[in-house]
Amino acid sequence: MATQQQIPVEVPVEDQRAPVIEPGHTFSTIGEKVSNIVLRRPVSLGWIFGFLVMFSLMNMMLFALGVLFLKGTGIWGITIPIGWGFAIINFVWWIGIGHAGTLISAILCLLRQSWRNSINRFAEAMTLFAVACAGVFPLVHTGRPWLAYWMFPYPNTMNYWPQFRSPLIWDVFAVSTYFTISLVFWFVGLIPDLASMRDRAEHPLTRGIFGILAMGWRGSARHWHRYETAYLLLAGLATPLVLSVHTVVSFDFAVSIVPGWHTTIFPPYFVAGAIYSGFAMVLCLAIPIRAIYGMEDFITMRHLENSGKVMLATGLIVGYGYFIEAFMGWYSGNTFDSFLLWNRLHGPYALWYWSLIATNIVIPQLLWLKKFRTSTFWLWIISLIVLAGMWLERFIIIVVSLHRDFLNSSWGMFYPTKWDWMTYIGTIGMFLTAMWLFVRILPMVSIAELRTLLPEAHVHEAEEVER
Repeated sequence: MATQQQIPVEVPVEDQRAPVIEPGHTFSTIGEKVSNIVLRRPVSLGWIFGFLVMFSLMNMMLFALGVLFLKGTGIWGITIPIGWGFAIINFVWWIGIGHAGTLISAILCLLRQSWRNSINRFAEAMTLFAVACAGVFPLVHTGRPWLAYWMFPYPNTMNYWPQFRSPLIWDVFAVSTYFTISLVFWFVGLIPDLASMRDRAEHPLTRGIFGILAMGWRGSARHWHRYETAYLLLAGLATPLVLSVHTVVSFDFAVSIVPGWHTTIFPPYFVAGAIYSGFAMVLCLAIPIRAIYGMEDFITMRHLENSGKVMLATGLIVGYGYFIEAFMGWYSGNTFDSFLLWNRLHGPYALWYWSLIATNIVIPQLLWLKKFRTSTFWLWIISLIVLAGMWLERFIIIVVSLHRDFLNSSWGMFYPTKWDWMTYIGTIGMFLTAMWLFVRILPMVSIAELRTLLPEAHVHEAEEVER
């Protein structure tokens, strides 16, 4: 008797991947689950303890800045020839982290990537807080932060005018524009959710605050039409800014004549590095948030795995940048570029350079393996390592390029002081304090955009196709 052979059925790739939202949710349950974190969930002792720790770190920064204003930048480790020390390292590091939020929101929105809907809200918040942390360093590095407005062109009786040929002035415009557009983009995306919070709030004061912020949103067809038009326009404006802001930051270095800095690969290399570190920070935040607040239904393994893939791709671009830098140092035959390469590999900061290669290039290759991409533990560890590696990259670019320049008699070493470390760690406290407050007072994921992922959101579209 012949046995009937079973024909293997090929499962579509789309069905093999984790969903962008777990099944079983409705419009109502999404709104209830997200809003309850703000409106119903009691403040736990763990949250208070964490907030106090982060707030203490932020105050440590304020104390360090107070001492800085009293005594001047001499309390930092900067010296000649390393006039740019921790301040610029940390500025570039924070700006890089601030990239991923707007990237997720704007570029992935234009590309119709639905997996962004669960993580774009806190990624945008991360952008704003990271850029605010970045702004601290150049502001205090000038020595007179109360005169920072001199960097903007304005009519004045003394005929002061910014030096527009300086890339530092370009930074002012690039970063401030990026921050402004990111803030508006973030707020516009919040409006429908603020209205949902207003409608669900029981306390009159809470309802009043959310009502003011919702700007009279009623969810009519006209409101939705204008909202979607404005959101799309802002996404279109924000997209070139994502690419331009770190390109302009890279010009701080690329337009100089310092070996290791004057290279045309810096703009794309900086942008890739910024996205690399930005997605690492997204994963560092998303993994504990989804575990603590039970958001596994909304922030699924699909989001985490996709973020891991983006990290892997941008990490390879960064690795290519390292390779080209080293290759051109050897191939160009330029004495100073060749020496810079030798100094990185064998000089007094060689351990830092090899640590950079290990953390940014070698260890992230584990993300080629699905086992690591789908493990929250390993993704979180690798993300932390990448963040450390990207900080080391900025240290190598700035300190190692400056400490041995053209003139042997001016060589020196850079040793960060406790005030450098207190300011840097304090900005991490400032960033986490802001994130700590954000997840408790505003919807951390977009209710409105999550609802568009439900099958019910596509009923009318399906009916139109049938007609």
